Amino acid sequence: MNQRPSAQPLDRSRTHSAAHFSALFEPRGVVVAGASTHPGKFGFVSLHNILSCGYSGRVFATNRDGSEVLGIQCLESVAELPEGEVDLMFVCTPKATVPDLLRQAASRGVRAAFLTTAGYGESGPAGLQDERDLVALAEELDILLVGPNGQGVVSTPASLCAQIVAPYPPSGSIGVASQSGNFVSSFLNWSCATGVGISRAVSAGNAAATTVGDLLDYFSTDDATAVALAYLEGIEDGRAVAGSFERVAAQMPLVVLKGGATSGGANAAASHTGALATDDRAFDGMCAQTGATRAATVSEAFEAAATFATQPLPTGNRVVVMTTAGGWGVVTADAITRHRDLELLALPEDLREAIDDHLPPRWSRNNPVDLAGGETRDTIPDVLQLIAQHPEVDAIIHLGLGIQANQARMLRTGGFYGDEGHDPHGIQRIVAYHERQDARFAVAAAEISAATGKPILTATELAVAFPENPGPAAVREAGRLCYASADQAVTALGHLVRRARYLRRRTGA
Repeated sequence: MNQRPSAQPLDRSRTHSAAHFSALFEPRGVVVAGASTHPGKFGFVSLHNILSCGYSGRVFATNRDGSEVLGIQCLESVAELPEGEVDLMFVCTPKATVPDLLRQAASRGVRAAFLTTAGYGESGPAGLQDERDLVALAEELDILLVGPNGQGVVSTPASLCAQIVAPYPPSGSIGVASQSGNFVSSFLNWSCATGVGISRAVSAGNAAATTVGDLLDYFSTDDATAVALAYLEGIEDGRAVAGSFERVAAQMPLVVLKGGATSGGANAAASHTGALATDDRAFDGMCAQTGATRAATVSEAFEAAATFATQPLPTGNRVVVMTTAGGWGVVTADAITRHRDLELLALPEDLREAIDDHLPPRWSRNNPVDLAGGETRDTIPDVLQLIAQHPEVDAIIHLGLGIQANQARMLRTGGFYGDEGHDPHGIQRIVAYHERQDARFAVAAAEISAATGKPILTATELAVAFPENPGPAAVREAGRLCYASADQAVTALGHLVRRARYLRRRTGA
């Protein structure tokens, strides 16, 4: 197993300017160094992704024989680029070529370079020294160096997908910085699945010159980014990371996922990106002290970030569950009660009386508010609004969306639906009604949440079982996350509550 040798930390004291990050995320032009005619090579895939995702700046490419790739007539050298028209160089060439590429790029006005090239600090002492030399050269040339051993950079405001893998996510406000390229892919895949979009995403690779902390600091000043999401495998300079976390968390929610939390994971991390593992308990404490919110899994990390991006912060921790079925409410109440940061609110008497006017006597008359099958056309939005408007309620978890539309799906596909102008069993009308109602309930939840400034988290397994169901689909269309389970919604709500508490503590409010 190749582990990074012990050494003094790399010098990362140079401050990256806004112009450098503009070159990375909003380049006037991009050059792919090492473009290939082979569809399986990084030099082909990266050029393809840049060209196919809508980037409107000038695109250049180089290879040794000046051949054409994807309609781009390649240059034989970066030195042939027109001066001042390219800000970003995406490098897919062998390690030995990189120093000369950087010198040539600097001579043509390139301000940022992303390196997919491997064989540096992750490969042993010689590679570590090469990495140090590369950093020194980039500093001398005044080039922002990202990588090496990285996967790519995505910037949806610029329609830029300069990376060696899929996908390209929908546009949004979450900025991703990761030591692992695969986790960038994971977060982007979650973005595509949920519709909650990304602003910027970068695989830092070995983070030789530009660290995850540097990227997070940029996100905290970036108008396109409202939430920061980071994956780390280890820390070489704990003071610097803590300072970055604190600065970023003061400006926006910061969600952190850390690999290497166990001895086995730490060993794997060392061989992966050359990162050094740190004490996990100390890292946990650092997150709590600096205002970062730590997630335990990839899905939890993305859902926390997506929740911050789409829900208002609560003013307190008192939660009401509204459900169309009793069992779901019971297990959700258990999850809230077990959560150290949440309180299952005892239903206030005046709220109970108000709900009485909308439901039959058999409803639960408690929290969870079990509608007990007593819904009429307007019951769900009316009761949801009553709950959200109550001053003692800080947040709501809404369960049961999409049930009737799911039955409508079976009625539509079950062989008795008929066709246009022919509805022998009267199915078409009821299908349309149920689908319309579930979509309406999703929209109502988003509108009530926005009007009251209180988070309303909708959870149903239909979000993953049948994502085209009009209920979950309307949640996504409203710009919100539909949670696949109540447990996931409860966990996400916990992140919101901790963030709100941190801000109150920080401001003394």
